[in-house]
Amino acid sequence: MSNGIPGFAYHRVPVADGVALNTAVAGTGPAIVLLHGFPQTHLMWRHVAADLAADHTVICPDLRGYGASDKPAETGPDTYSKRTMAADVVALARALGHERFALAGHDRGALVTFRAGLDHPAAVTHLATLDVLPTLDMWDVMHGVSAAVGWHLYLMAQPPGLPEKMIAADPDAFFGTFLDQWIKNPAAIPAETRAAYLSACREAIPSIVADYRASAGIDVAHDTADRDRGDRLRMPVTVVQQDWGAALGYDAAALWRAWAGDLHHHTTTAGHFMAEEAPAEIIKHLRDLLTR
Repeated sequence: MSNGIPGFAYHRVPVADGVALNTAVAGTGPAIVLLHGFPQTHLMWRHVAADLAADHTVICPDLRGYGASDKPAETGPDTYSKRTMAADVVALARALGHERFALAGHDRGALVTFRAGLDHPAAVTHLATLDVLPTLDMWDVMHGVSAAVGWHLYLMAQPPGLPEKMIAADPDAFFGTFLDQWIKNPAAIPAETRAAYLSACREAIPSIVADYRASAGIDVAHDTADRDRGDRLRMPVTVVQQDWGAALGYDAAALWRAWAGDLHHHTTTAGHFMAEEAPAEIIKHLRDLLTR
């Protein structure tokens, strides 16, 4: 399991100059692309992907900068902007023969999913996000001591140099703390999968930090421009998240309704790693979405 999803074929698919994505593919039928979060790889979708592959073409890449995908050096704010990463995903689907596809993302992958839905509405037929708010709203709800839950967001927002050096001093402790603190059922991430996540993260410190740094800079600018124009997600949208609103004092569904007209919003009792902790629940939400 640590090396791949059983039954899936693996490809290295070029999506941009000097960037190819490690991608697992299985099944036939309408395409759905599944994007992983932090501190993980495409392996987080192993249960959900196997189920959906019964009647869909399921495409599970490692994001640019993560896993076994290419990790270009951060040469400017665009290198790891969600706009760039969303363009990767559209290019990936097209390279595999799919001009239109459904798209689901968790955590960092959900932010890429959100941007893809805004930038490429003709390509994304259905959209699901797991356990995030849009970047603008995320920063808006973080305030006071309750914002300590997002301490890593502030660390990795700093200019290049210090965050990377601090994380590299003990990467397993840094990345492992999220795997420990954000899960309600630790058995959902077995030892070999955890080891695969930590190994992948150790090899990707500069690019992971660059991804987060973009979300404190250029991604905010892109989201602000969309909000100012009144751009919204035009496709059916499903959002599944923990009850962060109760913890941090906001109405999560209301924040999402501002971005999505056709919205189904669900609160889960699973932990952050819900595709691994509660795969049957996530499969149901995704299958329901795909029929809308």
